[in-house]
Amino acid sequence: MSDDQSYELLGFDNVLLPVGDLSVAVDFYGRAGFTVGFRFDEAGIALLKVGGETPGILLRQEEELGHRSPPWPSPRVWIEVADARKAADSLAAAGIPLLDDPFSVATGWTAEIADPWGNVIGFTDYSKRPELGRRP
Repeated sequence: MSDDQSYELLGFDNVLLPVGDLSVAVDFYGRAGFTVGFRFDEAGIALLKVGGETPGILLRQEEELGHRSPPWPSPRVWIEVADARKAADSLAAAGIPLLDDPFSVATGWTAEIADPWGNVIGFTDYSKRPELGRRP
């Protein structure tokens, strides 16, 4: 591309996840630690906050979407947390099963869950490379 045709990627806007039932999804993600930034039932959408950032996870109701297991491999959205193994314990206490035990990655640990529609969310930390993580 020439300079007059190129563009700069500035960052994420929102991550959109299809769900079959907005109320069930908001409850599921609430138990997983997310707070609702806004919800418009008439439009079938709800925005989940992720930290102090404006972009978040936008749940979009797709009525024909039924419950399903995550396809493998499946796209994943990973959210940074201070301690992924503690997050895994909190998720289990909230009745949300992990896809597998927390696992080691190059920067720390990750725990993954799937919502009832197969969307996979990971909770990952930077315990092995704290210089790369966000500062609380």
